[in-house]
Amino acid sequence: MNKAITDGLVLMPPPFANGLNVWSSGDGTPGSATYDGAANAAFVPADQDFGGCLELLKTDATQKLRYMGETPIQPGLYLRITARVKVVSGNLPTVRIAAWAGGAGGVQVTGLVTTGPEVALAAYGTIYTVSAIVGTGSRGGVNMPWGLTPLYGHFGLDLTGPNGGVVRIDDIEIEDITSAFLRTMMDWVDVRDYGAVGDGVTDNRAAFEAADDAAAGREVLVPAGNYYVASSLTLDSEVRFEGKLTMPTAARLTLTKNFTLPAYIDAFGGDEMQGLRKGLQALFNFSDHDSLDMGGRRIEITEPIDVKAAVDNVSSYSNRRVLRNGQLDLIAGPAWDNEVATSQASYSTANQNQLTGVVNVANIPVGSLVTGVGVGREVYVTSKNVAAGTVNLSDPLYGAAGTQVYTFTRFKYALDFSGFSSLSKFVLQEVELLCNGVGSAVLLAPAGSIFQLNDCHVIRPKDRGITSHGTGCQGLHVDRCQFISNENSVPAIDRVSIAFNVNANDSKIRDNRMARFRHTGVFSGSGHLIVGNHWFQGDDGTDTPRLGGMVFTKPHLKSVITGNYIDNSFVEWTNEHDSVPGFISGFTFGALTITGNIFTVNDAASWFSWIVIKPYGPNHYLSGFSVTGNTFRSINGQTDRVERIDSSFATLDISKSRNVVFQSNTFNNTVADTFNPVTLSYSQSTAQTVWNIDFAPYLPFGGRVRTVEGFVAEGAITNASNQRLTEMPFVTLEQGTNGSEARLNFNAAAKGKVRITARMDQPI
Repeated sequence: MNKAITDGLVLMPPPFANGLNVWSSGDGTPGSATYDGAANAAFVPADQDFGGCLELLKTDATQKLRYMGETPIQPGLYLRITARVKVVSGNLPTVRIAAWAGGAGGVQVTGLVTTGPEVALAAYGTIYTVSAIVGTGSRGGVNMPWGLTPLYGHFGLDLTGPNGGVVRIDDIEIEDITSAFLRTMMDWVDVRDYGAVGDGVTDNRAAFEAADDAAAGREVLVPAGNYYVASSLTLDSEVRFEGKLTMPTAARLTLTKNFTLPAYIDAFGGDEMQGLRKGLQALFNFSDHDSLDMGGRRIEITEPIDVKAAVDNVSSYSNRRVLRNGQLDLIAGPAWDNEVATSQASYSTANQNQLTGVVNVANIPVGSLVTGVGVGREVYVTSKNVAAGTVNLSDPLYGAAGTQVYTFTRFKYALDFSGFSSLSKFVLQEVELLCNGVGSAVLLAPAGSIFQLNDCHVIRPKDRGITSHGTGCQGLHVDRCQFISNENSVPAIDRVSIAFNVNANDSKIRDNRMARFRHTGVFSGSGHLIVGNHWFQGDDGTDTPRLGGMVFTKPHLKSVITGNYIDNSFVEWTNEHDSVPGFISGFTFGALTITGNIFTVNDAASWFSWIVIKPYGPNHYLSGFSVTGNTFRSINGQTDRVERIDSSFATLDISKSRNVVFQSNTFNNTVADTFNPVTLSYSQSTAQTVWNIDFAPYLPFGGRVRTVEGFVAEGAITNASNQRLTEMPFVTLEQGTNGSEARLNFNAAAKGKVRITARMDQPI
């Protein structure tokens, strides 16, 4: 950098040959005395060493020589003032560069260093060079650091020491020396200055480390070239990549100061997928950061990202790590094709999570969806043993005892964590997965807990949004996300995609929006909180089938569905992940609370219901089920009932129901409103000894009258002659063909009106 060239600054004083009227014997300020015509000064036109020069007789204690021109001072500009002098006769003085600092309005700026180092003139005829550097910054080598207040200077020299010496002075030079300070002025160091070679072959690790050490807070520049680094490298300085790195797969690059995905993409020559892999590799290897920021970048993904393959030195991980703020855009290609294998295998209820005798077991990918006769929804391969010919399953099979041919389908995922043995506390935050119908979004590790998706968008997955093929979904958090199906225009019954599944316990699904999947969520396990979501699964047909939105595959749920908008789908409750689906002992269908939700359906057949229980074996019953404070509404048609039992495999033993509550719900366009307990007003117009009161339209799930909590006469109970009867009748339960009637038994024929409350369960 040279301001005289780049900015046209005039720095160099004129030669003495041009006249001495611009050379002051004072400070150089306007009006100060000059050497023009002075008795102790003369121009010598032909000195043998200098050519033209100034000859000066020292007569003052400090003999000053100042150029009267205003040499500018600017931030970042460093000037070197140089003079060559020799003594020709008389006493030998001392010389130094000197200056006067001028500020705004021509006022002197005081309190500054205005002289350079002194040089003693020790011999006659010897040429001595004296110099000093002036600039705004206090840097090494700067003799006169002036700061920002001075705007210009009058520069020259001082002769000090004894008077009487005759000194000849060559033309004084003022030059821009800023380039000498570039190494400390600029905020970067170049790796080439420390031996780096961008030939793609030389191992540059040592050169990069040396540049990083020398940076001392400045940026490290990797200029154009291909820089091979053979082993793991940590750079503690911020790095700017103009060239690219080439590293082995196992070698880690840790950028501690600019740990962002854009920096990793730059580091690997704009290769977005390699940048993402290397960034994730560093994230799992103590990069001094808990998160990798994608910087809002949209990354084109041409093949699944196998996270474990990228992080090859880590098999399990449980520290919190976050990938945030960007898009993954799946680009179509053969890498996204599902792998499909068929194999014969045997299943026994004695070993409920394993297939044995699996033919060609080596060809079955771990993480595959298992389908076949007697296989419930979302059963996956968690592991396999090739030597033993076995495949381990995420859930038991309800009706597959014996030997048959199974189909194993391995979906392809943008982010595949299945290679880890266990992964906990990983977070996707503000990440949009643009699946584009090309592939699926996320496959969890086979074990681990507290995987989180926060404020993410899963758009148009081909098969699955989030898949758990093991227990890596323990405590899964899905919060404030949006899942949009790739099958928006496909009839609901023909869709194949599922937003997510859960195999383990304690998931939290909150404040999400999910649109038009076959199923929104399939839950095994228990302890789930499903709160504040909106899912809708309708289609454009009229009277077309609707499917389960949230599907539960275990009977005893210990779960809550609260404050959701449940649209054109139903809550489906099964026990399809039970190898012996008939009830023998233990827990049956219970521990589910559905409260404060909005249920709606459009253009659906009248047999549609919003709550469907589907037992896969006999003898089950309800024990602890609460449906309160919900709103049910059918649009463009009526719905017969809000609840029903799907008896495709078996029905519920309603006679054993316990602790069932249907209360404080609102019904719109439903034929039969459902209550438990239910209170009816019954009028008997002719005197009878037996009053049969039918609760069938109101009791949930075709319930029987198992309890009458009470009744009260509304007005007098009379006989046929209208004479008042005071006898108390007794109640007979579970009367009628379906046991849905309560019978009031009088000693004498009676008529009148009562309010009676009955239940289809035993509350205690």
